[in-house]
Amino acid sequence: MKEFLQSEFLIETQVPEGELIISRTDLKGVITYANDTFTEISGYSVDELEGNSHNIVRHPDMPKSVFENMWKVLKSEKRWKGVVKNLRKDGGFYWVHATISGVYKDGELVEYKSLRSPISFEEKLKYQKLYDNIRNTNKENIRVVQYR
Repeated sequence: MKEFLQSEFLIETQVPEGELIISRTDLKGVITYANDTFTEISGYSVDELEGNSHNIVRHPDMPKSVFENMWKVLKSEKRWKGVVKNLRKDGGFYWVHATISGVYKDGELVEYKSLRSPISFEEKLKYQKLYDNIRNTNKENIRVVQYR
């Protein structure tokens, strides 16, 4: 796990209204495309994102069960929608509403595409509390703040 200073870990980056974070992954979740908004918001370059697992932006506040549900839905060839807290390269974070679906060629699933958009402050509070409760219930309380 990455180590971050407390001040970095608590800094939120806002996704601007009207902006979409777009990415595509192969069937194993390895990023094959990242748009400019994704690089700006995440703090990673295109070269750092493409070829790496989408887990590169997974925030430790996110319960494992959210991603288990996401993969279950995607593998049933349905669209998954949810709210996700992501981790920036510098240890900060950003919240998004994500819609992920399969991309098909000649009827065969070949990749996944993800569109992420901003959410309201109220939604952020609601989902932070919900995810904290889920992690605590599942004994996943992994929130890490380091003091130096």
